[in-house]
Amino acid sequence: MTVLPAPKGLDSRGRLVREGSLARVRPAFAPVVAAVRDRLPAVFGARLHSAYLYGSIPRGTARVGRSDLDLLIALREEPADADRAAVRALGEGLDQEFPQIDGVGTLLHGRARLLSDLERYDLGWFVACLCTPLVGEDLAEHLPRYRPDSLLARETNGDLGRWLPRWRERIAQAEDTEESRRPLVRFMSRHLVRTAFTLVMPRWQGWTSDLREMAEVFGAYYPGRAAQLRTAAAYGYEPVGDPKVLRSYVHELGPWLADEYARVHGVKAPRPD
Repeated sequence: MTVLPAPKGLDSRGRLVREGSLARVRPAFAPVVAAVRDRLPAVFGARLHSAYLYGSIPRGTARVGRSDLDLLIALREEPADADRAAVRALGEGLDQEFPQIDGVGTLLHGRARLLSDLERYDLGWFVACLCTPLVGEDLAEHLPRYRPDSLLARETNGDLGRWLPRWRERIAQAEDTEESRRPLVRFMSRHLVRTAFTLVMPRWQGWTSDLREMAEVFGAYYPGRAAQLRTAAAYGYEPVGDPKVLRSYVHELGPWLADEYARVHGVKAPRPD
């Protein structure tokens, strides 16, 4: 019998508590965070509204030389191609300079989109609950307090069915090497585990960002799929380059999960892009 982890991540009123804090950043990553804080204003000037950390570094779980640096940058207007190029250059420079990180992933959006009604339960929730303020005014002050309900589940991960054809294209275009496939396994494993978790999140009534705990929570409600999700969670941390894993994701586990998600929560509202 699967023992269901006790719900967590909520305040006394059942609202999601923001995860992450600058106080949790481990000493090894402090110079990286300081460099980002110093360089962003120079890159964007007055057009920079705010910037945030998310992921393992502000949660205090990052591994030296293994974890990437995750950033969200909000501009005062919608970003242009030159802004995206500047973000890529910033990330490449940080990755080369600081061996304690393994890559930089950056989300870049305009303030208006992050606060829009369309994104309130997706990017807005992401900023308010999963991002740690680093520079500028915190957009969470303009966003609601969120609960782990079906609306949030639908608008965060209710689009897996739209992603699967793109995933199949990426797999087909990748070089036939373990080195090329390993990042795909890592990315898709994480996406599938997080989607599986948010499928059952409203029933569990809690939040976690730990992939293994996500898989355990999901497995308590879908025991027939529990082993698959535990394996995917392990690959999310330690990916392999096995093509069979990728095929199983896009032809078996992924389609099942997309269909079940749509049945339970509906499909995410389409976005312009």
